[in-house]
Amino acid sequence: MSEPSKIVKTIASIIFPFTMVFGIYVILHGHLTPGGGFQGGAIVASGIVLLLVAFGSAEIAKRVKESHLSILESIGALSFISLALLGLSTTFFYNFLAGSNFIFGRIPPFGSNPGDMNTGGVLPLMNISVGLKVIAGLSAIVLVLSLFARSRKQRKR
Repeated sequence: MSEPSKIVKTIASIIFPFTMVFGIYVILHGHLTPGGGFQGGAIVASGIVLLLVAFGSAEIAKRVKESHLSILESIGALSFISLALLGLSTTFFYNFLAGSNFIFGRIPPFGSNPGDMNTGGVLPLMNISVGLKVIAGLSAIVLVLSLFARSRKQRKR
């Protein structure tokens, strides 16, 4: 197959930052709106797939190392488990930040409110952890599959 055209590469370069911002938005607002860590992580990973399609797996593999994705995935998993264990004094996954007036701790008033960001307690932090894990996991899977397909295609020649 021939290399993608300059138009495909340019449009992918333009769309990629918007995809990243939208994915991060979905991760950070998962406790207020539909979405969360998994959905936002899948959106960010789809942006990376867009770059793989536009620029090819060899070019992306030079910039994104599988070992870095593995470390990022481990950080996401460890932070998720750590947050779950921090609430263990009461119960596993206890929302220990709710009502503490710490970063995400304010309890929202009864009735309609403007949708304060800092009302989820531990949930936004868990969404970020899940988002990191999903971003790294899906990106690594797609990158390895594309590199495998490329090497198999080269062996057939």
